[in-house]
Amino acid sequence: MPPNAEIQTDSLKAAPKHPDPRHPLYVGTWKRSIPYIHDDFARDDMDEPHLKRKHTILRQHPDVEKLYGTDIRTFYVTLAITITQLGIAYYFGQVYQPPVYIYLLTAYFVGATMTGMIGVIIHEACHCLIFETKWLNRYAGLLANVTLPVPIAQSFRRYHIEHHTWQGVEGRDPDLPLDWEKSLIRGNAFSKLLWILIYPVMYVVRGAVMQNDRNLTPSKWELINVAFTVVMDVLIQRYCGWYGLLYLFLSLWFGYSLHPGAAHFIQEHYTFDDGQETYSYYGILNIPFMNIGYHNEHHDFQKIPWSNLPALRSMAGDYYNKLAYHTSWLMVHWKFITQPTIGPQSRVIRTYGDHKKGRSLLGKMRDFDILNKKYSKLQ
Repeated sequence: MPPNAEIQTDSLKAAPKHPDPRHPLYVGTWKRSIPYIHDDFARDDMDEPHLKRKHTILRQHPDVEKLYGTDIRTFYVTLAITITQLGIAYYFGQVYQPPVYIYLLTAYFVGATMTGMIGVIIHEACHCLIFETKWLNRYAGLLANVTLPVPIAQSFRRYHIEHHTWQGVEGRDPDLPLDWEKSLIRGNAFSKLLWILIYPVMYVVRGAVMQNDRNLTPSKWELINVAFTVVMDVLIQRYCGWYGLLYLFLSLWFGYSLHPGAAHFIQEHYTFDDGQETYSYYGILNIPFMNIGYHNEHHDFQKIPWSNLPALRSMAGDYYNKLAYHTSWLMVHWKFITQPTIGPQSRVIRTYGDHKKGRSLLGKMRDFDILNKKYSKLQ
C-alpha cells in the first residue's frame, strides 16, 4: 500500500476505513444556512459529492455505463415545440387577437411549459446528448433558441459546464446567488415571491457578473447566438407582429419564474436538509419536462441522456432512494416562499482550496478499493 494512502487498517485483519467519511452517499456534515440566524451560505470543507459518488456507483454497478449516449428524439421534440410556438405567435399576431386573459393564460399554460421544455433541450445540447458530434449539438441549441427572444443557449452552455466543474466553489460557480440576493431577500415570503418572479433576469445577471469579475470575453459561439437571436426576433416581429413576439417574451418570463416547471431551479441545489446540496424531483411533471428533475442522477452521470435517467435511478436505487428528494414542484415553490427558514442563502459553498483538498482523496480511494478487495477475499 502506498505510504500516503492513510487507510486505517492494521494489516488485513480489520476492515479498511474509507478515506472520505461521506462514503458511500457523500452527504456532508455541514448544517444548512437559516435566514435571520446566519448571514451567509452554509460552508463545507470538502469537494462536491458527485464525482466520488459516480465512481462508487460504477464500482458496484458497472452496467451503468451502458446508459451513456445520445437521444436523437430530443431533436424532433425541438422541431415540434419550435413549430408550435411560432404557430401560436403567428396566430395571435396576424389571425386572431384574443382577449387579454386568453392571451395570458395561453402564454402561461402552453407557452411557458414549452419554454421550460426548451430549457431542458438546451441543457441536453450543452452536454452533447442530442447528437454525437459536438457542432451539431451547438446548432441544436441555436434551433432551440429560436422561440426564446433572448440569446441563451451558448452562454448557458459555458456557465452550466462551469457549474458542474465548480459546484459550490466561491467565485467559480455561476449558479450561486449574488451577495445582494442573500442579504436582501432572506426569509421574507413577499421578497422571495418577487425574487422568483425576476428569476429570468437574475439567471442572466449572475453570468454577466461572473464574466466581469473574471475578465472573461464572450466566446465566438455566444456572439453567433446574439446575432442569430436578433435576426430571428426581427423575422418573428415582421411575420408574427409585435403581439406574436410579445407572446414569446411572456412564455419565456412565465416559464422561468413562477411556473411549476421552473421550480426545478429551486429544487436542484437549495438546501432543505443538512448535509445534502443536490436534490432530485420524482414526480409526474418529469414526463413533459423530460426528466429534468433527476438532478442527482444527472450531476453524477453527465453522459446519460434524459431518457435514461429513470433507468439509472432504478439500477442504483440503493444510493438515490436513500437521498432526500422532492415529489412535488408545487410544494417546492410553496415551501421555499412561505417557510422563513429557507431563502436564497440556502446554499452551500466551499473554497477552491477545500475543493482541491477533497479531490486529492481520489487516489486514496483507489488504494482503498484495492485493499478492500483483498480484505473481502479473506473473509
